[in-house]
Amino acid sequence: MKPRILIVDDEARMQRLFEINLGPKYEVMTAGDGEKALEVVKSRDVALLVTDLKMPGMNGMTLLHEAHRIYPDLPVVIMTAYGTVEGAVQAMKEGAVDYILKPVKMEEMEILIEKTLSVRRLQDENRSLRQELQSVYGPTSIVGNHPAIQKVIQLISQVAGTKATVLVQGESGTGKEIVARAIHYQSDRVSKPFVVINCAAIPGNLLESELFGHEKGAFTGAIKTKRGRLELADQGTLFLDEIGEMPKELQVKILRVLEEQKFQRVGGTEDVEVDNRIIAATNKDLKQAVEAGAFRDDLFYRLNVITISIPPLRERKEDIPLLVDYFLEKHRKVFKSRAAGVSDEALKLLAEYPWPGNVRELENTLVRAVILCPSDLIQPGDLQEEMRREEVQEKIKLPADRDELKQMKKEAQQKAKGEIEKRFIIEALKQGGGNVMRSAEMVGMDRRQFQNLLRKYGISRKDFLKE
Repeated sequence: MKPRILIVDDEARMQRLFEINLGPKYEVMTAGDGEKALEVVKSRDVALLVTDLKMPGMNGMTLLHEAHRIYPDLPVVIMTAYGTVEGAVQAMKEGAVDYILKPVKMEEMEILIEKTLSVRRLQDENRSLRQELQSVYGPTSIVGNHPAIQKVIQLISQVAGTKATVLVQGESGTGKEIVARAIHYQSDRVSKPFVVINCAAIPGNLLESELFGHEKGAFTGAIKTKRGRLELADQGTLFLDEIGEMPKELQVKILRVLEEQKFQRVGGTEDVEVDNRIIAATNKDLKQAVEAGAFRDDLFYRLNVITISIPPLRERKEDIPLLVDYFLEKHRKVFKSRAAGVSDEALKLLAEYPWPGNVRELENTLVRAVILCPSDLIQPGDLQEEMRREEVQEKIKLPADRDELKQMKKEAQQKAKGEIEKRFIIEALKQGGGNVMRSAEMVGMDRRQFQNLLRKYGISRKDFLKE
């Protein structure tokens, strides 16, 4: 379908000229005055309005204002003679997207039209994407009937429309970033950027530059001025994930941003002012970190205006069937899977599993099952082996004699040792946020030993990456 363009000019010759030259590529409608043009705008879907500035009766400026009352997003291009360029510039200040000088050269007009329509298409795509994101991160994006989850949903609705700083607390995998995005996409900042920075994933010597940006020549390799995440999030939301890992020397600078909405780039001397809403998240107990001297108490109290605590999945197992249905619906179409449900036996195993990786681990488990399931229902055999532990134990036969008893006890002891070792590694990964080097150092192992154990038990660090 050709884009519909409305040309407004009081000269019939000019109208005909546009129809002949633009007709092959666009659906061209014409009007000889502003009143007729408004009738078209009211009754037809117009992609672009091109109007002469000087016309008898309603001039181009008035038409611009009236058209925008009907259709605020309608792009308007002004045609003007050399003597009225100032009027065209004024029209742009009041909402026109561009102007072109008369006599009009059709080649220039076609370039201007295509440029304007391209911008319009991008704006429509952005608007559609924002609506989709609002749907994804709307009130239904947080799934669960548990009272603690209902409280999270209520708090999101209450704080979204304010500029209050929010601290989101919860273990890795509970959905802290989803909560932060839900706040942003339900706020009046929805059309502005949502910028994420993981304070645990970036080395301390680079985190300052990532946050605040740097000036050219501030350090070796700073070949040009770079804007940091704070500037990129101007008028939007900055999500500081795992803020408990932020070095103390940067904490005081973030405190200034929260209090004054200004900062200096690395190597800079001038203040940069921003309008940010800051949401922070942590899987640590920041009160304990303050007591231990690892976190500034003044920053903690400044962050702790509104606290949203997300419970681990093991504490709200009644929500597992709801989450299973949600993730099945979310992923089965993407992977073109036949799986439309979960058998009672498989659901029982899912409900009894402790979920150290929380909701993220449950989603990854459902994705794997959806991909591998050959039938309409996900069965126990489609789940990871550790979730079928009880099912396997039920099939263990009793020993027939003393020697077999001795052998089975030995195997059981080895299995118990392996289980302890496996849980030890899982807990270390959980505390280290999926970072192998950090997790190994925390438990006094070298990286190679730790990776060998990960391979031995088929554990993926991705299930424990911090949000």
